Amino acid sequence: MKTIFKYYRRYWHLIIISLAFLAGEAICELQLPSYMSGLLSEGVGSSDMAVIWSYGWKMILLSVAACVCSVTVGFLSAKIGSRISRDLRFDVFSQVMNFAGEEYNKFSVSSLITRSTNDITQIQMLTIISLRLIMFAPIMGIGGAIMAVEYSGGISSLALVIAAAILIIIVLIIIALTIVQPKFTKMQKQIDKVNQIADDELNGMMVIRAFNTQKHEEQRFDKANLDLTRTSLFTSRLMALLMPIMTIVMNAIMLAIVWIFAKHVEDFSQIANMVAFMQYALQVIMSFMVISMIFIILPRARVSISRVSEVLTTPISIKNAEGKETPTGERFKGDVKFEGVSYGYGGGSLAVEDITFEAKSGQVTALIGSTGSGKSTVVSLLPRLMDVTSGKITIDGIDVREINIKDLRNNIGFVPQKNILFSGDIASNVGYGVDDATQEDLQKAVDIAQASEFVNSGEKGFAREIAQGGANVSGGQKQRLAIARALSKKAPIYVFDDSFSALDFKTDAKLRQALAEEMGDACVIIVAQRVGTIKNADKIIVLDDGRIVGEGKHQDLLKTCKTYLDIAKSQLSEEELNL
Repeated sequence: MKTIFKYYRRYWHLIIISLAFLAGEAICELQLPSYMSGLLSEGVGSSDMAVIWSYGWKMILLSVAACVCSVTVGFLSAKIGSRISRDLRFDVFSQVMNFAGEEYNKFSVSSLITRSTNDITQIQMLTIISLRLIMFAPIMGIGGAIMAVEYSGGISSLALVIAAAILIIIVLIIIALTIVQPKFTKMQKQIDKVNQIADDELNGMMVIRAFNTQKHEEQRFDKANLDLTRTSLFTSRLMALLMPIMTIVMNAIMLAIVWIFAKHVEDFSQIANMVAFMQYALQVIMSFMVISMIFIILPRARVSISRVSEVLTTPISIKNAEGKETPTGERFKGDVKFEGVSYGYGGGSLAVEDITFEAKSGQVTALIGSTGSGKSTVVSLLPRLMDVTSGKITIDGIDVREINIKDLRNNIGFVPQKNILFSGDIASNVGYGVDDATQEDLQKAVDIAQASEFVNSGEKGFAREIAQGGANVSGGQKQRLAIARALSKKAPIYVFDDSFSALDFKTDAKLRQALAEEMGDACVIIVAQRVGTIKNADKIIVLDDGRIVGEGKHQDLLKTCKTYLDIAKSQLSEEELNL
């Protein structure tokens, strides 16, 4: 709750202004029944038109003033609520952008989407209604009770009637809250589930169609959807039931007041007092009904506040070192060194252990091994997408944990194993993250990545539209654009995590040759599955079960490393092995 409260402190001045207008509206509303009583007793009772006009104009002015205050408060509450939700969405998004794999795995994608949209909308609704009603209801309730006593004519039984009505409303609210609180918590999780299944089905549409499992997926979604619908219907019906019950209570109170006053009416002034008392009693009861509406919304908003706060308060494991001088704006030479590096996911067993090797600038260092041997884990530790469990990684002798994260990543052109393109055009994707990239820079990156043929073949060229996720380009084209994006950074270090797997052998060879010619001074680290891709590397690191089992050049490893030999035999002919 404290995490969310700070967002309200940002707009304290608007909140104070809205409270001032709320007080003004409440004063106007509280004065109206008093003037109504005076109009009846002094004006209508004596048939004095001057008094009637006097009270009439006063009531009109009070009504106009109350209307102006109400509109102003509505405007301010909407403004405060929308700004707080805007700030929350921005901060949640920024927080998620800083998540490392460890934090990201705590939340599913669907849950993060729900927290960023539905949950924050619940907080926005609570903010608007709270400023408009929560502050207004107590003022009206307390003020109405005081004024009701003044117009009760000394009839003590009237106070008991109002007290009984308030007690009934409070009991109803407590019962409703006890029942619906767990349901609202369950509902938000069910929304997460619906979003998760929808996300899975949309992303996996081709697989679903290929295996003819559309019916199964429809049933899976229908079950999650029905579960959410049942929970939502239960809470909505219970909340809807409260209003007619409270209306019955309110009407019963009005009848009781009329019945009690009927026994004590002696002259016309008593009728005027009865009208005023009924109005004030109605204000008191309506105040508690308004509070009950807040308590209907509060349980769900409380769950949403907790869920959003959970994201905002999740500690970030990967951040700049505190109290250390971190190089800022420097360009590195590019000498990379792994020294006894180990890493375990989520504090479990180690995925890689005791990794020690050097990757020097001007050289190509390759990592190869069977699936699950830890190749991607090793290269992900370099740009600090994850942090080492033990050991250290240095660039030009500086521990990467002591380097400003932004500078570290600006000095690394990284091509991940899963190639992601963003909606936009080719130019925005190739120049992604490079603010000062020129058209010549983009063209050169595309040429080296062997993507110029399909980029320049169409009429639009670099303006060719790219769909979300690169859905309108082939796997090989997507991979080459991802490589071009990394090359456009002109970094001293390049990491290619299995980035040539979708390329044919001819394109693969051309790309590696272009890299050698154009990026000769850079440190290039390649993760590969194909021996043909890395056999000419200056150094090959062979991984097996998270450990280094071989290091050297291609010909040497064929003789000294059985793991490498087995991989080579499965891919190369006898003639190629004897070269």
